[in-house]
Amino acid sequence: MNRPIPGTVEVAVRHILSDKVSGFLVRTRSITWKDSVFRVRRPETGKQTVELTCPVCDASLLAEVRTEARARRTRIVLRVLAVLCVIVFFAALAYAVHEGGRTLPEGQSLPALFPISIVAVFVTFAVTPVLFIHGRVHNGVSLLDAPKPRRRHSLRPVKG
Repeated sequence: MNRPIPGTVEVAVRHILSDKVSGFLVRTRSITWKDSVFRVRRPETGKQTVELTCPVCDASLLAEVRTEARARRTRIVLRVLAVLCVIVFFAALAYAVHEGGRTLPEGQSLPALFPISIVAVFVTFAVTPVLFIHGRVHNGVSLLDAPKPRRRHSLRPVKG
């Protein structure tokens, strides 16, 4: 059983080997990569910059590692924002349905909040899943600068 070591985080450095888009009407994207898993020690306080080396091209990658408490707080904030977006989505949708379904006397227009509620429905519909997914996968490690070689790199949390 591969248990996480307290005070560390596992990060995969992925070297993208190919990124092909094919097709005319239906576009298909295929990405291949090679990754290497690094175990990075978290700092006691604040944030720390660590250097990781790509296993394929030996490029040096700088990653910023935050404390476990900071990463946990960020995950919680992102999830709370996702829940608030769900609440705003349903409230704005209910208001838009209520106001949009009314019959207005001639010469009277819809309230000013009606277009705002329509915009809020569309914005929260797009933002909520993004916040929720980022809240689930955030591990407190971010790539500071990408290397200059021709291939791209990315840092991904390791599922465990």
